[in-house]
Amino acid sequence: MEQFMEKFIELAIEFGTTFGVRIITALLILLIGLQVAKWVRSLTRKLMTKSQIDSTISIFVSNLAYIGFIAFVVIAALHRLGVATASFVAVIGAAGLAIGLALQGSLSNLSAGVLIILFRPFKIGDFVSAGGVLGSVQEISFFTTILNTLDNIRVIVPNSKIYGDTITNYSTNDTRRVEIVAGISYDDDIDKARTVLQEIVNQDQRVLAEPEPTYQVTELADSSVNFTVRVWVNKEDFWNVYCDLTEQVKKRFDAAGISIPYPQQDIYIHSIENKQ
Repeated sequence: MEQFMEKFIELAIEFGTTFGVRIITALLILLIGLQVAKWVRSLTRKLMTKSQIDSTISIFVSNLAYIGFIAFVVIAALHRLGVATASFVAVIGAAGLAIGLALQGSLSNLSAGVLIILFRPFKIGDFVSAGGVLGSVQEISFFTTILNTLDNIRVIVPNSKIYGDTITNYSTNDTRRVEIVAGISYDDDIDKARTVLQEIVNQDQRVLAEPEPTYQVTELADSSVNFTVRVWVNKEDFWNVYCDLTEQVKKRFDAAGISIPYPQQDIYIHSIENKQ
């Protein structure tokens, strides 16, 4: 019995000496690794914020760096305990590949979302045409972008559809050009019509002096001589100026006796006498 106890104590001491050091080392790796991972996340976020990178993408990248470092620390700790990490890494890689294939559409939206946030083709509040939807941008996330249409309908568009198509941003530039086509009769005086159009534009204080407005005859149509009036306005005045100028053209042409032709057809009926 005494010999058995002596042997048991020797084995316990040997086990403690061999594996105890490994366990303590593995714990130290985990504890120190967790602190370093937090430091890496904090440093990454600070550097990206200092570089004026969007906060959404800086948070995403810093968290991704944190998770990647934690995975490295766990593998290092398991290796110190004698666990075969090669097979473990292979399992993680296979699982990552399977998840990537299963979430292929979501990953496509994620990558497109990162590019939208990084290159900023539009921002919240902009009025855009994107992914086949016309509306104002309400929210930009990693997977989707939310737009409100002109009739106040909320549309959620996948980012991959937006970034894979043409994006038209109506809010980027400070000014926009308003273009109005006004037709007059072939019997009306062109110079008189141009003078009326100039008076209409000059009386609207929202029209910018530069670039200078233009009043050009652009088409001799089937039933009308068409003027194209082009003026520049601030982007927020675009629709109001467009509608107001269109209304004023009708009123002022009527007051000046200038007719605005509309399509019409003359039908002639020929009767054929029966000679029988």
